[in-house]
Amino acid sequence: MSHFSAAEIAYLKGQRLGRLATINDAGEPHVVPVGFRYNAELDVIEIGGHGIGASAKYRHAQRRPMVAFVVDDVASDPQAPWQPRGIEVRGRAEALATGGKQIRPAFDDELIRIHPTRIIAWGLESEPHRPNARNVGQP
Repeated sequence: MSHFSAAEIAYLKGQRLGRLATINDAGEPHVVPVGFRYNAELDVIEIGGHGIGASAKYRHAQRRPMVAFVVDDVASDPQAPWQPRGIEVRGRAEALATGGKQIRPAFDDELIRIHPTRIIAWGLESEPHRPNARNVGQP
């Protein structure tokens, strides 16, 4: 059984860009836009890209594996009220040497895999200002 709801999985599968937050060696946050996919077989988020193996985010994930990942947008009709929606996934990251090309063939081999420990979603199954937050795994 997935840690993600059906609505959360559908939302993740319909998006292409998210933001990954890592922590550098000085304990400072580092947030960057990333390409990703939801891997249903492992129930994880996988992040890839060009030059990812040499990137700060990859090094940070290796050294301090607790990360946060956010995907959000505004789903609204110009005539309707503003309706933000999104999902935050906090969890333990693995920096892996292979698998990135499975996300997109043009990506490098390396990837970052996030095993969820906390999921916070808003505007997907609930009102935008009433998030659905839950702990789902062990850090």
